Amino acid sequence: MISAHLLIVIAIIFVVIFDFTNGFHDASNMIASAIASRAILPVRAVIIVAVFSFLGPLLGGTAVANTIGKFIEISDLQAINALAVILSGLIGVIAWNLGTWYFGMPSSSSHALMGGLAGAVMVSAGVDHVIWGFHELISKGVLTGVTKVLLALFLSPVMGFLVGFIIQKTVSFLLRSAKHEINKPIKISQYFTVAWLAFSHGANDAQKSMGILTLVLVLGGIIPSFQVPLWVMLVCSLGMTVGVLLGGWKIVRTLGFAIYKIRPIHALNSQLTAAFVIFASSLIGAPVSTTHVVASSIMGVGSADKLRRVKWKRAKSIMYTWLFTIPGSAIVAIFIYSLFNLFLTFSK
Repeated sequence: MISAHLLIVIAIIFVVIFDFTNGFHDASNMIASAIASRAILPVRAVIIVAVFSFLGPLLGGTAVANTIGKFIEISDLQAINALAVILSGLIGVIAWNLGTWYFGMPSSSSHALMGGLAGAVMVSAGVDHVIWGFHELISKGVLTGVTKVLLALFLSPVMGFLVGFIIQKTVSFLLRSAKHEINKPIKISQYFTVAWLAFSHGANDAQKSMGILTLVLVLGGIIPSFQVPLWVMLVCSLGMTVGVLLGGWKIVRTLGFAIYKIRPIHALNSQLTAAFVIFASSLIGAPVSTTHVVASSIMGVGSADKLRRVKWKRAKSIMYTWLFTIPGSAIVAIFIYSLFNLFLTFSK
């Protein structure tokens, strides 16, 4: 019979694999505009992103980890069943990340994580074991559970578009009389905005896996309460950093070249927008998608510049991927849990 301790070890391994695919997926989101605008050489961009993605979760607090770790409630399940649920959700997310990477689609690891975990929990324990947060919002005006996660995930792209639009309009007005030589300091400035974007990404995205790993330790009886240990921060940071160093170049082509013809000023403004939105979200414990915010900021910047030159057809295909991510990853996680359940039944 499979033991809870073995499942804990397997779950930790898959959390690290999820972090790797997350970093692998999102590295390209963070460097796409810098490479497309020819501001930073690819190798330099990857190194900058890797360093600051590693620092983000270590210095960015644990507010997002607390949100992610507490939107499902499965502590009343047997430890083995609860860990199987978490593991099924993680495998569903990893499968979705790898599939969308293969086709060069910048989907959201955050959406996939929520869909995978919620799907596995609903099929194993029931819908009442997902903390939906609707009642708390209506009766107390408090954002919690799935409601908080969904609002953050769906509002952040809107903010990315609007802030990008406003910043592009403002900077274009201020630099309306500038000469072509202004591109040089703009390109140099991208070293700082890419670093900030990477730090914000690490502070938000790595915290999601920190929350899941801490939940695994609580369910397995390794730690008594939900407090993120330092070694968990280090493991999640390292897993994401390795993924960043091996970032997916297919998505660079999608974000860097397939939405809008990016010049140095567009790259700077989209990076500044994405970094601001993601960092602000991290401070309030709102898990957001780096992919969504980066893509929407590019759309906002491009719309402010020349609306007709934004390749909306390509943007629509990205949006369709966003819409299918939650149910798609949930279906994969449900399938994986069904296999786990059969295995656990026959191993007794």
